Amino acid sequence: MSTKSLHTFHIPVMGLAYTIDSPIRVAKYGISSVISVMDDELMEKMNQFYSLQFGFPYQEITKKMEDFRCKRITSYLNLVDKIVKQKFSQWKEELSESKKAVENYIEMLPSSSEIRREFQKFIQETPFKQNLINFIDQQLKPGDIDVNIMTKVDKENFDKNQPLDSIYNDAHAALRGFAQSTLNSSVVLSAGMNPRLFSYFETFDDFYPNANNELPKRIILKVSDYRSAMIQGSFLAKKGLWVSEYRIESGLNCGGHAFATEGYLLGPILEEFKEKREELQKATHELMCKALLQKERHLPESPLPLNITAQGGVGTAEEHAFLLDRYQLSSVGWGTPFLLVPEATSVDKKTRELLQNAKEDDLYLSALSPLGIPFNTVKGMSNDLYRTQRILKEKAGSSCPRKYLALNKEYTNQGLCTASRKFQDKKIMELEAQKPQLTDAHFEERYRAITEKACLCIGLANASLLEHELPIKGEAQGIVICPGPNMAYFDKEVSLKTMIQHIYSREHSIIDAPRPHFFIKELRMYRDHFLGEKTELLRDFNAMKEKKLLKFKQNLLDGIRYYQELFAADNFYFTREKDQALIELNSIRLELDQG
Repeated sequence: MSTKSLHTFHIPVMGLAYTIDSPIRVAKYGISSVISVMDDELMEKMNQFYSLQFGFPYQEITKKMEDFRCKRITSYLNLVDKIVKQKFSQWKEELSESKKAVENYIEMLPSSSEIRREFQKFIQETPFKQNLINFIDQQLKPGDIDVNIMTKVDKENFDKNQPLDSIYNDAHAALRGFAQSTLNSSVVLSAGMNPRLFSYFETFDDFYPNANNELPKRIILKVSDYRSAMIQGSFLAKKGLWVSEYRIESGLNCGGHAFATEGYLLGPILEEFKEKREELQKATHELMCKALLQKERHLPESPLPLNITAQGGVGTAEEHAFLLDRYQLSSVGWGTPFLLVPEATSVDKKTRELLQNAKEDDLYLSALSPLGIPFNTVKGMSNDLYRTQRILKEKAGSSCPRKYLALNKEYTNQGLCTASRKFQDKKIMELEAQKPQLTDAHFEERYRAITEKACLCIGLANASLLEHELPIKGEAQGIVICPGPNMAYFDKEVSLKTMIQHIYSREHSIIDAPRPHFFIKELRMYRDHFLGEKTELLRDFNAMKEKKLLKFKQNLLDGIRYYQELFAADNFYFTREKDQALIELNSIRLELDQG
């Protein structure tokens, strides 16, 4: 057997804080997770906290140091790497000494796992330790410590009003921080293509295949459809860079920022990837080899490994197994449910309680994000309270201490965040000047659109500081959390083992309430999105928007037809949901036809 992933799920990035230390918590079990490297301030605090926890020396990296953002990220990632290796070594020793530890570990592995079956053999052997140590050393490995960079969050930085070189932009510095770390893992690129950032990858040797056809550091692209994958993958391949994984995420049925497709649904998207996978691999391999030849670098004779994974709204063992089987995926992302697993994610107690009690109507697609991108969240967050209090005191907006999202250059070349007080004061002043020409309702609508933006830089980071009882300085922002709609069906805090058993076995389900099939849930969200866009079109007609909306509708109808054929033909998965799914698919089709 060759060493490969022990698990068929991964934990995607969540917010800034929620997976900031997930590898420290779960990597020893072979579970891969993703750290956001956007907030170097938070990473510096975590660096200090975990250095003290595990007895490693800590040297503060202040903002006065040159390239401090990059250095902070590298330092924290190196620390996480050391801690994970230490915990993994201790875990292997525990397994070799304790039959009970092995039995518990077996229960956390998928039933289809070859390693699980081998472990079961060792349990029955006497003496227990014979050959076990060699097996553990050869077959077990920690989960990957991957990082996420949101490509659009690439703010230009300045020194005394003078713009710095683009390599000091936020996303560029984050990439450099990862590239210079000791990690052998992947960077997940989300939010679309940033040509300048993508080109910056060329400067780091670790992203090129070595003489053994290995990539010391790998690239994962989070994409919404096949066309996007081909465009971005080809762009990178032309620079001699290989995309090791295409991570497909539902456009709406996900946590955090939601990037709606043009009506393309997850099932048909995955089907296209399955059908064209070899085409994608072959085309990008040829492009990469041409570039590597020009660069006089090592040329792999055959295409490098390419993984396809998916995430967004998956909530049952049956859905998990279906995705792996039907679309030949390497892994399925489980994000939102892990917010209720203290062993895996960093969330403060009050926010976990809020999530446990959240129902379908509490989870919504908001306009909170300063990026202007729809943002999945939950009602009742402490950030809502603080933001409302400031609005009532006529002090709308945040003090904006971090400025990671200061990307709007309407008023200044250095950029402002649309959630900042400075930006909102200017916008409110402009709105007040227009008040005589507006109805009260129109004025209130525009005022709310200005002031509803939340400080995500602080709100998405505070939970980890609260959980670890670390001081929070500056203006109170409370917590912003970004669960997907799937949160409504998970209502209790559970152990890591319980959640893993839920993922792998329908006999261990922790969902009690009725729950729609995840394909149907996403379709409902796209139906609502379509109806909202249609209402907007009727209010402000535009021929180009109408054409786009008609295309959106046709894509939805094509997706419904695909699902009708899928459910009608399936006699193994979803036998309980089949009849209800077909009824609802027909109902939504009729609703769209009438529109």
